[in-house]
Amino acid sequence: MGTQQTTKETTIDISGIKFVNEGKLSMGAEIGYPPFESYADDGVTAVGFDVDIATEIANRLGLEINIIDTSFDGIFAGLDKNYDIVCSGVTITPKRQKTMLFSTPYIQNYQSVVVRKGSDINVSSLKDLNKKVITVQKETTSDILMSDYKSTGTIDVEIVANEKLTSCFTQLKNGEVDAVVVDSTVAESYVAKNSDDYEIAFTDNSEPEEFGIAIGKGNEKLQAAINEALAQMEEDGYIADAYDYWFGIGEE
Repeated sequence: MGTQQTTKETTIDISGIKFVNEGKLSMGAEIGYPPFESYADDGVTAVGFDVDIATEIANRLGLEINIIDTSFDGIFAGLDKNYDIVCSGVTITPKRQKTMLFSTPYIQNYQSVVVRKGSDINVSSLKDLNKKVITVQKETTSDILMSDYKSTGTIDVEIVANEKLTSCFTQLKNGEVDAVVVDSTVAESYVAKNSDDYEIAFTDNSEPEEFGIAIGKGNEKLQAAINEALAQMEEDGYIADAYDYWFGIGEE
């Protein structure tokens, strides 16, 4: 995480595991979802919570990390072809579990509604977005959830889906939409850094989500190795330290 390097000796067995690039753990991610993944000021170096988690896993497997920036829309199609894992704020869902494996969860998340600072929009549930124009990042849980609300007639909402999360917040700042629906962890980070522009109107704490690392179907050996690394990182405090570093709010 820029502040911590592992000194743990590699003890995790990765024999029999085939990697897309030998000697490397290749990670697919959309580098535009801070604080999970974004580019440093140099515009080249990937940084973020997911980057640290995946890099540390690679270290403990005795591998180098190889980060591949790709659009989240269609990201899972690259598993076992372009990269070994997807570590990019991926919510574990029953639908996704039908087509891919997941690691044990490494962070919990909720859905939040972000509005412009001083907005008079009152939100006590996601259904209060009825008749509003919202924006989401394509193929995220926020997109899936709000699209389901719209398709089932639960609420009448206009959805603007963007490839990049940054575009969502730009549209909100410019007054083109009423709200951004996004992961709570991301909402907290954006609002903390841009408190003059945005505020969180609502967080749905009744529906917790869990993020996991996506792995190709049938690759149980890699899944087991990653889970072993995550268990070590949980036990020795690496995950908690990374969370505090990137979110600055401490995980409860």
